Amino acid sequence: MFGMSVFQSVVERLKAERGIDEDDDAAGVGDGQAWRAPIDRSPVFVPETPARTAPTFNAVAMAYRELSTPERTAPPVMPAHLKRTSLAEVAEELALAENETALTLAAKRRHFAAGNHPDRLPAEFRANATLRMKLANMLIDEATRRIVR
Repeated sequence: MFGMSVFQSVVERLKAERGIDEDDDAAGVGDGQAWRAPIDRSPVFVPETPARTAPTFNAVAMAYRELSTPERTAPPVMPAHLKRTSLAEVAEELALAENETALTLAAKRRHFAAGNHPDRLPAEFRANATLRMKLANMLIDEATRRIVR
């Protein structure tokens, strides 16, 4: 039993209990039935290939689409703050003061980006959001340069 896997040792023990010799096992003879590992008795498992399953999947997907109700979504409406694209309007939103510190400017930049960053908005609004972010970054960068002096 030493030097064998657990499975091999179980098979050897079962052979010994049933009185099957190595020669009988190999020849398939013995008490009329040769002992076989349980895996030999299981049905053959053949995994489905994508070529076989693709037509079935497509048929199911088409049936699902036919039975489902069509989604009617209205085009997204641009939020009012994204329409404000002038330098004065963005500066007013940022409300930059003379006594700003580097920490408060960084916080204002993060807060502004949370609602205006182009990556967080639908594609239709990205041009306005990009312009607003450029203006805000320009204003905050200028305020940061004034702090350093």
